[in-house]
Amino acid sequence: MRAFPLAGALIALIPALVLYTLSQTGDALVTSLIALSLMVLMTGALHEDGLADAADGLGGGRDREHALLIMKDSRIGSYGVVAMVLSFALRAASLSALARFDSSLAAVSMLAAASVSRSIMIWHWSALPPARTNGVAVAVGAPERAARTMALLIGGLMGLIFIASHLGIAAAIFVLLVSAGAGWVFTAFVSRKLGGHTGDTIGATQQISEISVLATLALII
Repeated sequence: MRAFPLAGALIALIPALVLYTLSQTGDALVTSLIALSLMVLMTGALHEDGLADAADGLGGGRDREHALLIMKDSRIGSYGVVAMVLSFALRAASLSALARFDSSLAAVSMLAAASVSRSIMIWHWSALPPARTNGVAVAVGAPERAARTMALLIGGLMGLIFIASHLGIAAAIFVLLVSAGAGWVFTAFVSRKLGGHTGDTIGATQQISEISVLATLALII
């Protein structure tokens, strides 16, 4: 688990190179969608699936038990559809804005978002107890404190280096604080609604944090 931020950057490496290369001559929005599509194919839409299920459960659940029942259902509802559309739209729009400004910034932003979001995902995982007595997250087990700390350090340092290389240290710190804040707000909401994490809320945390990094970068350039 401590290597999740590194794995995130590795996953995003080829899509980032594709984004950088194609944005030299192609339309920025189309190029961004191609890069995002490639990354989704590489991950099997694992975290996007978590976001959709979490949105359905947290948005449509009357109470804790109903929310968990909805999240267990493989069918997707209106909240899940909206969450997926917004996730792709916000990330694609942000990346295209970054690519129009500086294609190399857009590429390193993908790497930063992938690493930072996975460190915040680990924090969410460790901050809450399991909401269920069974499930994937329970079977894997909670991150150990040392692994969580190392994941946060690695993800934060990678994000700091990637962003600061183009926009400076102050901007990098600001982006990290915004993404951490988004992860904290979502974790607090999940805690009130469910009393613990699930595999879906872990995936949703990654998506929310990734969107926060990219959208914040697009807004400050």
